[in-house]
Amino acid sequence: MQEIFSAIIAWHKQNRKEMPWREDPTPYHVWLSEIMLQQTRIEAVIPYYKRFLSALPTIESLAECDDDALMKLWQGLGYYSRARNLKKAARLVMERYGGELPADKKQLLKLPGVGDYTAGAISSIAFLQGEPAVDGNVLRVYMRLTEGEEDIADLSVRRRVCEILRKDYPVGEDARLLTEGIMELGEIVCIPNGEPRCKDCPVREKCHSHLHGTTDRYPVKTPKIARKRVPRTVVMLVCKGKIALQKRKEEGLLAGLYEFPCIEGEKDIHGVEEWLITQNIKAKGVQPMGSAVHIFTHLEWHMTGYFSECEEEGGSFQWFTKEQIDENIPIPTAYAAFQKKLWKKL
Repeated sequence: MQEIFSAIIAWHKQNRKEMPWREDPTPYHVWLSEIMLQQTRIEAVIPYYKRFLSALPTIESLAECDDDALMKLWQGLGYYSRARNLKKAARLVMERYGGELPADKKQLLKLPGVGDYTAGAISSIAFLQGEPAVDGNVLRVYMRLTEGEEDIADLSVRRRVCEILRKDYPVGEDARLLTEGIMELGEIVCIPNGEPRCKDCPVREKCHSHLHGTTDRYPVKTPKIARKRVPRTVVMLVCKGKIALQKRKEEGLLAGLYEFPCIEGEKDIHGVEEWLITQNIKAKGVQPMGSAVHIFTHLEWHMTGYFSECEEEGGSFQWFTKEQIDENIPIPTAYAAFQKKLWKKL
């Protein structure tokens, strides 16, 4: 394993990608980047990362940030619970650790939103400790190297791999380079979809699945459960230049974010007209605005959209100008297609 680690470190020194969080890998920068990179592509994260740090350059500023302003900064990244946990954790860091992230992994694991992988990444990349950070990329590399038959969807497997790697994990700058290197190897060489680029791999001569021609069999993973299909009707209400929004509950999916008024189920124009009456909205008419699908981890929203100009503000909605929404109000990406159509119409 030490030989494998040395080869990956040497490869990474030669092929290391330049990324903004690598320019100044402070604990805050590493923590923020790792949270943003969960479920999100690197290319998509970079502009968000820069904008976020420009607005909230310190843990203290994050802890004190207004919730709506925080969500506006996060708007478009999705998985908004990540942002909420960042703020909760920042407050705890201010209260317990004087505004500095703790170097001890056990203490890091006590922070909201910080799991074993993120704690390992902060420990090794920012604090240069011998702590592995085992994500999907690392698991894939390890299972192909060893022809591991365990199901990587099993959390106990991830913990076992972490323990095995920790035994030989280096400290100091090599800890940072190894953590970055294994993840990068899994991202650009030992890829998840398609044939791995074994000719570019620095450890191919030590990889059992490469030597045995079995790379397509690994890693073993339980198939995902089919997502639930949820029909919804989105109603865009406008009154004298103001747009109706409603705030979602503080718990659950997209908690605390604003959205266009929605009706559960798929409604036609007649159904929307009847709903408007129940909301005490005097509408001048209802127009179709197309459809859209948004995919979450475990479900899909299949949405039908409608537009209605109202005689006066009504219902239990909040009304904002387009400028207010653009500057301050976070609307989830799930509604991006409808927001684009509405902005064009306005």
